[in-house]
Amino acid sequence: MMILGPLGFANPLLLLGLVALPVLWILLRVVPPAPIRRRFPGVALLLGLKDEDHETDRTPWWLLLLRMIAIAALILGFAGPVLNPEPREPGSGPVLILADGSWAEARDWPRRQDRIAQMLTDAARAGRPAALVSVAGGADAITFTGAGSVAETLPGFAPVPWEPDAAAHAALSALLPEGGFDTLWLSDGLARQGRDDLLSALRSHGRVTVFETARDVFGLKPAVYSDGKVSLGLVRAHAGGEAAVEVVGLGLDPAGTERELARLPVLFEPGSAAAEAVFDLPAELRNRIGRFEILGQKTAGAVALTDDAIRRREVAIVEGATSREGLELLSPGHYLRQALAPTADVIDGTLEDTILADPDVIILTDVAKIAAPDALRDWVEKGGLLVRFAGPHMAAQDWGAGYDPLLPVRLRSGGRSVGGALSWGEPKTLAPFEEGSPFAGLTVPDEVRVTTQVMAEPGPDLAARTIAALADGTPLVTRSDLGGGAVVLFHVTANAEWSGLPLSGLFVQMLERLAVASGQIAAEREDLTGTVWTAERVLDAFGALQDAGDLPGIAGERLAAGQPAADLRPGIYASGDRTLALNAVGTDRVFAPALWPEGVPVEGLADAVERPMTGWFLAAGLALLLADVLAALALSGRLTGARAGLAAILLAAVLLPIPQARAEMTEDEVIRAAGHVVLAYVRTGDAEVDRVSEAGLRGLSDVIFYRTAVEPDVPMGVDLEADELSVLTLLYWPVTATGAMPSPAAYLRLNRYLRSGGMILFDTRDADIAGFGNATPEGRRLQALAAPLEIPPLEPVPADHVLTRAFYLLQDFPGRFSGPPVWVEAAPPDAEQAEGMPFRNLNDGVTPVIIGGNDWAAAWAVDDSGWPMYPVGRGLSGERQREIAYRFGVNVVMHVLTGNYKSDQVHVPALLERLGQ
Repeated sequence: MMILGPLGFANPLLLLGLVALPVLWILLRVVPPAPIRRRFPGVALLLGLKDEDHETDRTPWWLLLLRMIAIAALILGFAGPVLNPEPREPGSGPVLILADGSWAEARDWPRRQDRIAQMLTDAARAGRPAALVSVAGGADAITFTGAGSVAETLPGFAPVPWEPDAAAHAALSALLPEGGFDTLWLSDGLARQGRDDLLSALRSHGRVTVFETARDVFGLKPAVYSDGKVSLGLVRAHAGGEAAVEVVGLGLDPAGTERELARLPVLFEPGSAAAEAVFDLPAELRNRIGRFEILGQKTAGAVALTDDAIRRREVAIVEGATSREGLELLSPGHYLRQALAPTADVIDGTLEDTILADPDVIILTDVAKIAAPDALRDWVEKGGLLVRFAGPHMAAQDWGAGYDPLLPVRLRSGGRSVGGALSWGEPKTLAPFEEGSPFAGLTVPDEVRVTTQVMAEPGPDLAARTIAALADGTPLVTRSDLGGGAVVLFHVTANAEWSGLPLSGLFVQMLERLAVASGQIAAEREDLTGTVWTAERVLDAFGALQDAGDLPGIAGERLAAGQPAADLRPGIYASGDRTLALNAVGTDRVFAPALWPEGVPVEGLADAVERPMTGWFLAAGLALLLADVLAALALSGRLTGARAGLAAILLAAVLLPIPQARAEMTEDEVIRAAGHVVLAYVRTGDAEVDRVSEAGLRGLSDVIFYRTAVEPDVPMGVDLEADELSVLTLLYWPVTATGAMPSPAAYLRLNRYLRSGGMILFDTRDADIAGFGNATPEGRRLQALAAPLEIPPLEPVPADHVLTRAFYLLQDFPGRFSGPPVWVEAAPPDAEQAEGMPFRNLNDGVTPVIIGGNDWAAAWAVDDSGWPMYPVGRGLSGERQREIAYRFGVNVVMHVLTGNYKSDQVHVPALLERLGQ
């Protein structure tokens, strides 16, 4: 391909025809020949006569120019012009396709997949072996194989939710094979250590070409709670002009459905690569937020998971005796309030009142006799944490020989003389915390001394329940499980009367380890030393939370490093009652754009894409030739009267676009739609989109006809402004960026259609890059289109939704694209799983809307011969994806026609019992 500025030509040799244009100009100038003047007296007899057929003595210059332009346009059209061609140099030998593979590539992963597929196709045609490697994902070896074989692995090639470090670049440099090869490097746009050395190594083997898109990279730092507000730092790679984004907080509502709970616009100032979002939220709302994310940025780096750091626990303090007025420092609850005030909401009141308030933790200070033991035990068994502190009242209590379930161990009976409370002449120090204790790894200050404690009765389970002890081995803190909760006893007072523990920083750390206080400060290495954490949910590169499965436990020291990697994925980690979030972007992370040295070509930075221009040039040439014919007729005097009007009509018919007819549905069409199953699509005004929609629904109708008892009629396009919608079975709505907004009257019909049991399948056709936010034009248009509609709360399709089993058993719902979630009406809060059944007892309603971006119509579309119109994936895996897309369409239609009838299986036991009677 030859490239001249913004144009490229696939057949550049045809451009030699432009050289003949001057010769053609000369020929046209001499035709017709100039007339010869001869004087003849008899000409006087012809004076006054009119000759309707006459010729000019020479061709006008503007007509010659018109002909030259027309012929030039035809030559350029046959030369295969392409607007904004991607420069590609022909090569030979092996080709290495190298991707950074980090979460930053997820923002435009479909485009990167297309570039990889294109490179592999070119390599296969040229017979070049290839290899596909991810820097972040790592590799055991780099082996060049057939490009076709590598292409089969492309559907499983995906970015990872961490970034490659210098060691990853160095490891890949050591794996480079001997000999020459070219490299296509797909950069995520971020500068990193170790990249320059790897680039130098690659350039020593051959030519290196970089593919990097112009879309900016945004990151969201972990949430920090301070002064009653939650703040999050935002960073971007390019500190260019002003940029506006939105940060949303997502969490579970009281019904357990994830919803948007907070939203805040954030502005990057010109020249600034950092910004801050500050949320001022009530405690109840703040405690529900599970993650923050930058709207429309579907990457792990644009998600900030939350943990105990922003959740202020509700802690109830119940004192055993009334505080003495004026002696606040002697109050058992004073030190607890001081330790908990910065990080928890403290509740005061009677024990009965605090149980009704259902706090996270109840602390009893020197309470020997519990007023409501049964209610307190029920509260603990449901997951509560009861923390008790000793004191004079507990020391004087006769505990008897029985076991109190609201104490972790049995205490000795009697007074001080027999060990109910033990006093020493010299204070005792604390022993180092043993491995396996919640306090393992904490440093014991030398100044902490214990003068008095209540003693535990020796027993076989005493050692197992002791989580902190004094230097002589006597228990200081004991713990036992009770149902779903736990009971903890400090064998000293909560004030400084029996020990110096409440005066030390160790006291706050011990409460934090017990999950009494939420840790507002990022976990330090020494705080996590000796602990083991288990991943509960982890992030993928696209910012979606997934079950962690059977990932191994992580040592606290490794987790404290805070650097995600293959063995430490971003996500939520738990240890006992504590949770800790590890995010893809750390607190100190600063973004910088990747800079490539001179001599390394960089593709993809321009927003324009390749566009074939052959049709435009040929159409322009033919239109100019038609204008030439009309001009020649006019000059010859043959274009007068009715002929001139006819010529004007012909020219307008050729040059002006023909608007598509949008006639209202006829009476026969309404009757046909009412009496048959008809799949309809919304006419968007885009001829190509409407053609694909019609072909897609025709292909789906054929599949439904051959595989089920349903016999759909021919699909139809509808005009929302004029057509009757109530007779339609399903309405497919492809969202386009330039589609017109329906009128208020159209929205009235749409809402009436939804209320009467109709379903609209919205398809943004953008692989859900928009995330139904503002990242793509289609996503923004979807928000505008859906705003006036009566759409209920939505949720991603749960595993037990009827769409997963209406006809076929499905786990995902792909179209041409696969992976993004599909949204449906959220299940009612009272939907409970029936005993012995794998799904919930749902009502018989139909979700009024299904929203996704997988481009289903293109996957369903067939031509007049029944062959697929568009490719899906690659090879056999692509055809399997198309088959799943068809099955999803079948399930949608079955769901519309039958509702949630498959959920009626929950009534099978009752029906069998009645039949038996």
